[in-house]
Amino acid sequence: MPGERVDGHDFISQALHAGASGFMLSLSKKAELLQTYKKEFENKTILFVPDTYQALIDMASAWRSQFTYPVVAITGSVGKTTTKEMVRNILKLTDRKYIVSSGNQNTLIGVSMNILKMRHDHQAAVFELGIANRGSMKKLVELLRPTYSLITAIGHGHMEGLGDLDSVAREKREIFSCFTDRDIGIINGDQPEIANISYIHPVIRFGKKTSNQIQARKIVCENNTISFNVKIYNQKYPVALPSCNQARVMNALAAMSIGYLLNIPNETLIKGVEQPVVVAGRFQLLPHHSGCMIIHDGYNSNPDSAKASLIAFENYQTDKKKVVVLGDMLELGIESSFWHRQLGRLLHHITDLSHVVLIGKQIEWTKKTLPIGMKSSVFATADEAFELLKSMLLQKDKVFLFKASTRLSFPILLKITRGLNKKFHEETAQYYTRS
Repeated sequence: MPGERVDGHDFISQALHAGASGFMLSLSKKAELLQTYKKEFENKTILFVPDTYQALIDMASAWRSQFTYPVVAITGSVGKTTTKEMVRNILKLTDRKYIVSSGNQNTLIGVSMNILKMRHDHQAAVFELGIANRGSMKKLVELLRPTYSLITAIGHGHMEGLGDLDSVAREKREIFSCFTDRDIGIINGDQPEIANISYIHPVIRFGKKTSNQIQARKIVCENNTISFNVKIYNQKYPVALPSCNQARVMNALAAMSIGYLLNIPNETLIKGVEQPVVVAGRFQLLPHHSGCMIIHDGYNSNPDSAKASLIAFENYQTDKKKVVVLGDMLELGIESSFWHRQLGRLLHHITDLSHVVLIGKQIEWTKKTLPIGMKSSVFATADEAFELLKSMLLQKDKVFLFKASTRLSFPILLKITRGLNKKFHEETAQYYTRS
């Protein structure tokens, strides 16, 4: 299947070597492929189709129609993958068979491939849905047909393709567009863009407000652990999350809401969300061989996730000197300069930074609003920043937060870790390729 970066047909030899028993290939390449792989295709199932992309979606849609067990869809501007992985941790503690979609495979292709992993002995399926353009959510839910859908939060992400905050909210609410009155929605009850809406289906609300059915109270961050009390309808429980990132509180509430609808006991919900969650590129702690620490929060970046990341970094307790490496927040449209200036103003509230490194074109706006006297360095590209960051990474008394949109953050990390930490460099390179 031709993609933005590569054509799947280029990997036929690798698939054959790995033992693939069949292939779905483009009809336009039939003559060429049959000639090239005449011998290798013997005793293989080969299906030639006019459009491999559409054929995959059609196949997934037909397969999805065979199942009646609960299918959960998770979307939102931030927190989708972390919430999904918390749900996975909850389900691991049960005796149920289930499927949880892999990684961040949240597009039509990714969702289709994960639907094809559904089996008749499963009792639940959990999927992540991601969108960048108007109309995308409608296509995803028409394919997946979820019975429970959750919106983690509405934020300033993909605004170039989705529009302003209200437009983002409308597009995210399309996750409920295929619902009947028997299906149940789960929403962030603290956000008016989705909470102050009338729905034709039942809705569960989670958040910090007392009006939510599943709520967090008395949140305390201490010793890189977040403690709070959760109220699940009329039942109260203490919770301790192994993180300094308070965004994880909302992720935990969302995950518990899903578990509640799946009729998992409350005690199991608590134990599940208290398990460590390591998601590549989401405030991921990576010890460097030099003795310094890298916090990789560069899977993506928008004004909301950047704010949460910086607050979490301030809450991170360490004896090391803190360095923030910030890159461009992409896909913000005409408001990009405004949000990058806001990023600089946010740094006024982060009290213990020793150095700020800015990389990119839009991030230059951040320089204009940095606190007076804050030590900073500005570079247009990762290549220009290489020598400074390389020398700093060899200082064991430093801890670095990397925050930028994916297209910039991964090249930066790949550049500066090459030759410094082989294992980390290889893992980062593999993840970036998969993304």
